[in-house]
Amino acid sequence: MAQRNRSVSLKPGKSRAALTITHGQAFHFLALPMPRHQDHGGKLLSGKTKRSANRAAQALRLAAALRTSQSALGAYFRRLCSRMDKPKAVTTAAHKLARLIYTMLTKGDEYTDQGQDYYEERYREHVLRQLSKRAEKLGIRLVASEQPA
Repeated sequence: MAQRNRSVSLKPGKSRAALTITHGQAFHFLALPMPRHQDHGGKLLSGKTKRSANRAAQALRLAAALRTSQSALGAYFRRLCSRMDKPKAVTTAAHKLARLIYTMLTKGDEYTDQGQDYYEERYREHVLRQLSKRAEKLGIRLVASEQPA
């Protein structure tokens, strides 16, 4: 199967620098920082993140440690840290950052950060929607109150 090349300008209309990405390389770009999950016969052997000499992966991990950032990615990272240990959260946030960068490079879109408040409001709506679905399955009717938590 022949590989297709796609030239994507780094800044559409403003820069002549172009990046050529082949379809075979697309997966490898996304696979740089990913959490490792090694198991054998259903038994978990290791869940550690593998050390990498890849400079792009190291830079993405460093950028993903957004603990004090007031951005949507910072809120995402803090939510991940509450669910898992910090090295896995850094790797997962770096993978999300790699997907964003890949989308910007291939589609030429610009990333606009919506902010921490937007992310937390969306997450709150998601939790409420899931809670109401679960309550409906159990035959419970939820009534919303206007008192802040």
